[in-house]
Amino acid sequence: MNANPPINDAILQVEHLSMKFGGLVAIGDLSFRAKRGEITALIGPNGAGKTTVFNCITGFYKPSEGMITLNRSDGSSFLLERLPNHEIPARAKVARTFQNIRLFSGMTLLENLLVAQHNKLMKASGYTVLGLFGFSSYRKVSAESVDLAKHWLEKANLVDRADDPAGDLPYGAQRRLEIARAMCTGPELLCLDEPAAGLNPKESLALNELLMDIKNNSGTSILLIEHDMSVVMQISDHVVVLEYGRKISDGDPKTVRTDPRVIAAYLGVDDEEVETVLTEVGDEEVIEQLDTGPDSAHGPGNSASMLAGPVSDTVGHSNGGERVTVEKGAGKADRSGPRAPDERQSTDKSGGRK
Repeated sequence: MNANPPINDAILQVEHLSMKFGGLVAIGDLSFRAKRGEITALIGPNGAGKTTVFNCITGFYKPSEGMITLNRSDGSSFLLERLPNHEIPARAKVARTFQNIRLFSGMTLLENLLVAQHNKLMKASGYTVLGLFGFSSYRKVSAESVDLAKHWLEKANLVDRADDPAGDLPYGAQRRLEIARAMCTGPELLCLDEPAAGLNPKESLALNELLMDIKNNSGTSILLIEHDMSVVMQISDHVVVLEYGRKISDGDPKTVRTDPRVIAAYLGVDDEEVETVLTEVGDEEVIEQLDTGPDSAHGPGNSASMLAGPVSDTVGHSNGGERVTVEKGAGKADRSGPRAPDERQSTDKSGGRK
């Protein structure tokens, strides 16, 4: 018998995840897998529920239903929805960054990365002031922590600014520093919430290089939320698409990019135009399987807008109760019917009326 347990090829398994806030269903029966050693992207229009999924995975929310399983490389597994918040990074080895940068701006870059290693430094000090007396065990761990911090500063192309305050860095460099700080915790799964938000093309390229280096050389798997499709399509191995808290597509970038459901979701077309769009970009088999109307339980109602009410065919006036019939699609020039000629402008050659 093999003494070493087999390693599950899926580092993360999300099964039938639901998250409800009162009567609002933010996530509805979501299931997907993130494979070990890959970059998995979670994408979708604004309000699709992506950050809510991240909050459930990293312990900020406890899901209403479902299971979230983290499989470590040593064969151990953890049900993240049952772990206390602080044990998810400590025991399950899940690290996370946020949409808003959360660095210690007054500390140097090196100090920011040492703070991320405070657990092992405190353990080496015996959770007392023993480190102040220069014990050899503490000096060894301290030196290793500095070496690890310098390693990730070099990977992030920031080693020449190790002694500068983190708040003095350009925005793109702060993003890379935040990722380097997360990597100093030794995660097996790195969760990145919109890491390319606000970056210019040069900064996005530097970010892509860092993420590919992490994937190829560190053994850390990456799960990211991203709106920048150039980043997603260039570096992702697997893409999961959400809309209204439900999965509408799941596969490799090429498959997802040409999925009619994804195209319709990102175009934001009117409900009655969805089938037209799918006819143009998809095939009949997909159209027959797709319920083109929105999910009444989890999506908008009769209107294409999430904030608007049902569209009426008539418009009422407050003075006298007069009601005017409005033709559907009247605002679109190509749908309007032929107009009757105006008799006041139709005259014969003598100037008289016809």
